[in-house]
Formats: sequence, C-alpha cells, structure tokens
Amino acid sequence: MAMIDEPLYPIAVLIDELKNEDIQLRLNSIRKLSTIARALGEERTRKELIPFLSENNDDDDEVLLAMAEELGVFIPYVGGVEHANVLLPPLETLCIVEETCVRDKAVESLCRIGAQMREQDLVEFFIPLLKRLAAGEWFTARVSSCGLFHIAYPSAPEALKTELRTLYGQLCQDDMPMVRRSAATNLGKFAATVEAPHLKVDIMSMFDDLTHDDQDSVRLLAVEGCAALGKLLEPQDCIAHILPVIVNFSQDKSWRVRYMVANQLYELCEAVGPEPTRSDLVPAYVRLLRDNEAEVRIAAAGKVTKFCRILNSELAIQNILPCVKELSTDSSQHVRSALASVIMGMAPILGKDATIEQLLPIFLSLLKDEFPDVRLNIISKLDQVNQVIGIDLLSQSLLPAIVELAEDRHWRVRLAIIEYIPLLASQLGVGFFDDKLGALCMQWLKDKVYSIRDAAANNVKRLAEEFGPDWAMQHIVPQVLDMINNPHYLYRMTILHAVSLLAPVMGKDITCSKLLPVVINASKDRVPNIKFNVAKVLQSLIPIVDQSVVEKTIRPCLVELSEDPDVDVRYFATQTRQSSDQQMMMSS
Repeated sequence: MAMIDEPLYPIAVLIDELKNEDIQLRLNSIRKLSTIARALGEERTRKELIPFLSENNDDDDEVLLAMAEELGVFIPYVGGVEHANVLLPPLETLCIVEETCVRDKAVESLCRIGAQMREQDLVEFFIPLLKRLAAGEWFTARVSSCGLFHIAYPSAPEALKTELRTLYGQLCQDDMPMVRRSAATNLGKFAATVEAPHLKVDIMSMFDDLTHDDQDSVRLLAVEGCAALGKLLEPQDCIAHILPVIVNFSQDKSWRVRYMVANQLYELCEAVGPEPTRSDLVPAYVRLLRDNEAEVRIAAAGKVTKFCRILNSELAIQNILPCVKELSTDSSQHVRSALASVIMGMAPILGKDATIEQLLPIFLSLLKDEFPDVRLNIISKLDQVNQVIGIDLLSQSLLPAIVELAEDRHWRVRLAIIEYIPLLASQLGVGFFDDKLGALCMQWLKDKVYSIRDAAANNVKRLAEEFGPDWAMQHIVPQVLDMINNPHYLYRMTILHAVSLLAPVMGKDITCSKLLPVVINASKDRVPNIKFNVAKVLQSLIPIVDQSVVEKTIRPCLVELSEDPDVDVRYFATQTRQSSDQQMMMSS
C-alpha cells in the first residue's frame, strides 16, 4: 500500500469503484471520470479508460446516464479535437440501450462532440457510426440515429449526402412508430442543413409521408415540423406545401393533433405569412375555438390575442369575437381561465369603441365567474384595458365586481384581490383609490382568516410606499391606529404587525409621535400574546427612532415587560433589551 504513489492512490480507488457492486460507489466514480482522466493522462485515458468504458456494460440506467453526460465534455481529457473519435464507441453503445433518457443523453453528447470534430474525422468515424445506428437491428439504435443527421450532413461529400437523405427517408417510413416519431421530431433540424433544391424535393416528400402517418403520435410531431419547415421554404412554396397540411391537421380525427395545431398556431401563422393567415387560417382557427374537445379549446383560447395581432381589427371583430363570447360561457372552467388570461390583450387591438361595446361585457361576465382562477386572470391584466378605455369607464364597470370579490366567501379569492390592490392603486390613481377602495383595505385587517389579515397589513405598507407618507398619514394611519382598541386580541395583534411594517415607510418623526405611543400603550394589554408581540415590534422600531427615545420610552417599557409574570413575555422582552444594548455598544 505504501508503495503506491500518494496522489494516484485515490485514483486507483475510483477505478476500482467503477467495478464495485454498490451502485452508489459506481455512480460516484463515473461522476469523477474527469478526475481519473486527468490523473491517467491523455494517452492512458485513450488507451485504457475509454476502452474500459466501452466494455463496461453496466446494467444500471443511472450509472449509464451519468456516463453519457460525462463523455460529452471529455474531448480535453483525450488529447483534444484530433482524438475526439475515441469517444464515439462508448457513446454508440449507449445509443442502443433501452432506457430513453440514457439514449437521449448519449445523442446529445454525440452531437456536442460531432460539432467540434474535424471534417475528415466526421467522414471517417462519425458518419459510419450514424449509418450503423440507422441500419441497426434493434429499434432503439434507429431512434437514436435520427438525432445525429444534422451534425453529419454538412460535412459529408456529395455522394454521402445523397445516401444520408435516402437513409432518413427510410427512417420516416420505418415499421416502428417510435422510429417515425424520432424522425418527425428531428426533421426540422435536419432540414435546416439540407440544400434548397433537395429541401423542396426530398425533405418535402419525407414530410408528406409523416403528415399522412396512421399513428396520431407521429402526425402531431409533424405539426412542429410545419413551423420549422415554413421558415426554411420560400413564401410561395410554403403556401403550396405547408398551408394545406395545417388546414388538414386542424380537422384531424385525433384531438391530440388538433391540440398541437392550436398550440403551435401563432408559429404556423408566422411561417405562412399574414395574407394566407387571413384567407385560409382564420376559418381553421375558428374551428379550433369551437372544437368539441375542451383541451383543444383551451390551447386555442390561450392564443386568441396573439392570433388577433396578425389580423386587422375588422377581421378580429367579425370572425374571432363571436367565438370569444361563446368561450366566455364555456362549460369548461379551464377554457374560461385560458381565455381570461389573454383576453385583456385584445383591447388595444380592437380599439376603444369595440372594447367598450363588445369586450367590456365579456370582462365583467368573467369577473363574476364562479371559478376563482378565471376572476384572478382578469384582474391581473386590468392595466391593458385601462390604457384603451380610460379610468372613468373602467372604474364604473369594474368597481362593483372588485367589491364583490373583496367580500368573496373563498378566502383565497379575497387574498388574491388584496395582492392586486397596490397594482390597481397604481393603475387607477389616488383619487379613485380614496373614494372606492380605502374602506375595503381597512375591512381586511379584521378578516376572520389570518392569511388575509397578514396580507392586509402588507397591503397597507405597500400603499404607503405607493402614495407616500403624507397620504398615508391622512388616509391610513389614523384608521389603523383606531383598531388597536378592538376587543378581539387577534385583531390587536394584526395592528401591531401593521405598525411594524409602516414605521420604516413613515419615517422617525411620525413613528415617534403617532406609532410608538400606541405600541407602548399595548404593552399594558391583559393578553400575554399582545405583550410579547409589543417586545418584537419595539425591536423593529429601535433602529428607526433616535437613541434618546430608546432611553426615555422604549427601555423602561422593556424593563417592565421583562418582569412580567408570563415566561414568553419575559423571554422576548429580555431578547429585545439585549439586542438594543448590543446596538448601543456598537454605535458608541
């Protein structure tokens, strides 16, 4: 043991652990492959470590996944790009295993290595590997091969390029649906490397095969190919080849394919351009908005604003708005929620008159929806409507709905409204707030649910920050301080919490003259919970007020509390005294 060179001893252990029966030890060793390689040196890594890994047919997927990941960044440890080809054999083995995530990681690592390899090495080593995988007997090899074509193709000589295109065409017609799925997924990446003449002929022929596949799982992946290919083709070819496919897919018998079209529609519109969108895709989109599957309607409803941006307001009002009205009363709450999250964005597109006449009634019906998420999605985007129709109209129509939500029986709805109040306040301005929402904010401080009271205290602080201390002194502080005499001790505790939050915003003068006397007074409360909360609040006030105030007012109060009969009150009072003493010592 002593004979082994000291720095290499841990390496020997790591190499032994690669063969250990304990999976955790093997995993640990695989994750330290770079350390092993650095210790062995580039030549021994190439001649000993990599062949060992190629033969290492570990049966645990976790270990194989870690190995696939490590090998992707291994080029520096084998002597640089000129020796990158030695990393291909172990990764080729990993491309054939049954576990999908291991194969995917191996393909990702091969792509990373292939992107750095020299052109002659790609032709000599990478393309033969790709051909072996593509002709593999086991379907997993063929699945993996689809993800490598876009790396190999640009460097291949002309004859090999033809062979690679033919190979990919065969994979698109493979007997196994899993292989065809992989071919459909990677078609866009491969197409981006193919020359324009072959793109129109070979790639479009493969695309055509995939769009007519009898498996819906293959067809839905071909939908993504529509957008990718549309960006590569000339506009006229796009209209000739891609547009009919999108229109057919929007009427596909499988709802999953229609869902995919609805989800990708905006990208598909970008691919074909604005004119064909208006003439051919509007009817297709209307069909999707009225689809009999809720999932398809959800995806389509979520894209309504993006789609309307491509159209002019006239077309949107004529074709899309009737569907939006139907969706606002859809039987599925998730459809209504998806619509509510984007419908506000339609206001700038439609303009003031159409928003007031057509959209406002839909907003209000969604604001009164029985499902909380629908209501919240509307409230969170109100500023978009405010910009279009102006504050007066918005407040007239909106306020009753907000008041209703503020008193909702579901406490989560009340909580969400509170969180939006500062946003509403900043959007709607101080005048509107004073008249309409001020009373609500005070009401929440006396809510039965603690989370609401806590949020209301934070809300008071955020409003003071928004409108400034002078406004807060007039409209918030007096009402908050009045509540300290509430008979219920939990409400008194909320007010103490609100005071501790308001103090930093209000500044030392108002804290000393208005807030501190209320806290000191509360130290004589009969409920111990109030008294030890007073001690906590005083701790937060000490940094704000002058040292003389601490000496004259705060310290005597803490001394009194530290002699209280209740053990918790004594504890918190003592804690605060000690921390104030430390602060004094540090400042002096």
